[in-house]
Amino acid sequence: MVDVGEKAPDFEAPDTGLKMRKLSDFKGNTVVLAFFPGAFTSVCTKEMCTFRDSMANFNRFKAKVIGISVDSPFSLKEFAEKNKLQFDLLSDSGREISKKYEALYDSFLNIKNLSASKRSVFIIDKDGIIRYKWVSEDASKEPDYKKIEEEISKLN
Repeated sequence: MVDVGEKAPDFEAPDTGLKMRKLSDFKGNTVVLAFFPGAFTSVCTKEMCTFRDSMANFNRFKAKVIGISVDSPFSLKEFAEKNKLQFDLLSDSGREISKKYEALYDSFLNIKNLSASKRSVFIIDKDGIIRYKWVSEDASKEPDYKKIEEEISKLN
């Protein structure tokens, strides 16, 4: 079980350009991991666009936003382009990252064997320690963006 105060599990996954990225690549920065169930769905699009529209605040605190879903890197690339997302999106197509962070629906929308990332936010400090954790069982619920910004501001 991953929890606040613990070392964030490292991972490796392809970004939208098919470059393999690791969490450890971002060491020295505050990182916001934003897991979301699926590209091009209404709530996920709204969430990722809210992060996009808040980038000035994240940049002010030198925080890197990383969106993660089980979508393919190709779908995520199209999703990023269509929505003008300027932060990294990583493909967890093997579901390993979502499992490590206990952020995986095994039966998304009560459909047996349909898995997707749970809408979740983890804030990781410059030393790789989890400082904030929010995991929702309700895919229609968005995170508290103001709370996320407050938590990031405490780390700088």
